[in-house]
Amino acid sequence: MAYRLGVDVGGTFTDLFLVDDGDHRQWRVKTPSTPADPSEGVLKGVERICGEAGIAAEALANVVHGTTVATNAVLESKGARVGLITTQGFGQILHLARSQTPGPLAGWIIMIKPDPPASLADTREAVERLDARGQTLVPVDSDQVAGIVRELVDSGVESLTVSLMNSYVDGRHEREIAAIVERLYPGFPVTVSSDVLPEFREYERTLTACMNSYVRPHVAAYVDRLQSALRGLGVGSELDILRSDAGVMTPDEASRNPVYGVLSGPSGGVAGALHVATRAGFPNILTFDMGGTSTDVSLCQGGEPTIGRETTIGQFRIKVPSVDVHTVGAGGGSIAHVPELTKALRVGPESAGAEPGPAAYGRGGEAPTVTDANVVVGHLPPRLIGGEMQLDVEAARRAVATVADALGLELEQAAEGILAIVNENMAGALRVISVQRGHDPREFALLAFGGAGPLHANAVAELMGSFPVIVPPSPGLLCALGDLVADFRNEFARTLIRLTGEASAEEVTAVLDDLERRARTWMDAESIPPDAQNVSFVADMRYHGQGYEIPVPLERDIGVLDERFNALHEQLYGFRMPATPSEIVNLRAIGIGVRPSPELPRAGRVEGGPEPADRGEIHFRGGRQPTPIYDRGDLQPGHRFAGPAIVTEFDSTTVVLPGYEAEIDDFLNILIRPEASA
Repeated sequence: MAYRLGVDVGGTFTDLFLVDDGDHRQWRVKTPSTPADPSEGVLKGVERICGEAGIAAEALANVVHGTTVATNAVLESKGARVGLITTQGFGQILHLARSQTPGPLAGWIIMIKPDPPASLADTREAVERLDARGQTLVPVDSDQVAGIVRELVDSGVESLTVSLMNSYVDGRHEREIAAIVERLYPGFPVTVSSDVLPEFREYERTLTACMNSYVRPHVAAYVDRLQSALRGLGVGSELDILRSDAGVMTPDEASRNPVYGVLSGPSGGVAGALHVATRAGFPNILTFDMGGTSTDVSLCQGGEPTIGRETTIGQFRIKVPSVDVHTVGAGGGSIAHVPELTKALRVGPESAGAEPGPAAYGRGGEAPTVTDANVVVGHLPPRLIGGEMQLDVEAARRAVATVADALGLELEQAAEGILAIVNENMAGALRVISVQRGHDPREFALLAFGGAGPLHANAVAELMGSFPVIVPPSPGLLCALGDLVADFRNEFARTLIRLTGEASAEEVTAVLDDLERRARTWMDAESIPPDAQNVSFVADMRYHGQGYEIPVPLERDIGVLDERFNALHEQLYGFRMPATPSEIVNLRAIGIGVRPSPELPRAGRVEGGPEPADRGEIHFRGGRQPTPIYDRGDLQPGHRFAGPAIVTEFDSTTVVLPGYEAEIDDFLNILIRPEASA
């Protein structure tokens, strides 16, 4: 039997999803995360889930891991000391940046400029130069380069970045300098910018490469430590790491280019959500992942995630392919407060985190949180994680009472106010990825997951008009499932700036052929069988004179590019410019090695409604109402029940509001719709 394990490390819990590919049995485990060393929580979870499945760790054929180690290193400023080698005359490249400041017109007055990942003191200029066509103007001065390499390494830098002018055309000078480093200091970590981002715009390329060097030693040490510990348990298989674009990479690639995985956590949730939704017949979805600290939302259309070409980490925008996820500081641990000056209720972005957590967790927290508000109104039962965690209802009431007293409201009114505000905050995030990008949210289903997502999904869908709400089985563990359904993925790009009217089919085809060759060479090296290899193409395009691009799908026929680009531009920005020629900027090939996906459990349909496991007087829309409470394990395909209702399960709780009806589909998903359309 082949067992595969998905592991997702969150800020509060580490989720594990184990599947037996032979008979499709599945096991799920949730353990507390260990922020000081995430590998400890992973190892405890592996031991526990193997024990529950009755297998030895040696039986694991594959382990896929979604991790936030790289992200945390950036956000906490705990990365490596980076040395930068660039072309003579361009030593200030990271400091000149793009001259953009946040905020209003006078934002530059109050802006605190972040320190780049490589300081001026750790930047050296190499004697070399290529022109924009890749021709050598000044050859690499090997002796001079050897001298500056010795200076940097002897001064204490922990990793090096080589980013030279025009290296996106030809990276031979960068590779020559990297070879000098390897000769002088074998094994010293070096990032070559033309390998990480072979595209024009030298600032973005240099910043992305330096960010890779910044997190590289930290991630490499973590991956090596975790692999060694897993081997100690008897796991003989390779540890694969989830990428930011919902693909998978090997541990060697993750250690060499960890910048590709800076958003691996959120991307796993999107991959899992798409896997569930497409099989349920809903290829167009808004994903809604609400955890303890934040909520991640994304738009998926036609069964595919939206992939962005740049992402923001801390105060830096780096160019790596990543699932287009928008994050808002609203989670179960978000703290509610009433500022003395305005006396207006605010929720978040400050969070109680995992320690001490919400007051209801009984770990010393006293600040009122969203979780506490859910406990007060009765939406959240007093027992969580299958009875492993008992909530302190009285502590939650005391915490929310501080808000009620400050506003002069009844306790339940204050709790409802907290929930209403956090729901609006999350709906605002969904509007950013839908309405503001030319999509009607009423044409999308809302798939809710995360520990707190199903609690709020019905209310948020009501604000958005996005139905049905889809709540998969074990929604708190969907990110771990996403790790297992992700395919091997890599991108290969080349800058080719041509007006579409002047680009020849022969020239574009030659570039695409070369990119496809590189993609298939990579997949062959990863031992991906030919029948599992897929290659698709994308052209980054803009109107001539614009400074930003839109990715446009390409099937080798450049004759359709112009119309496709115009249609996409109109969808995103509401207009097209027929008098202005469009322009190709980059061509890229996306190599995908398809991996087997776990079979979702199905069951035979039954008639009628389920029997409640319990009943209670629960607060909805200003008053308490008799409410059935269902055990998720008792729900079968074909079951229907009307709101208000509560559904409890091992890792989450689903709320069905009055005026809505829930139905269980063939894959055991809960589908929530307005009663008139159910």
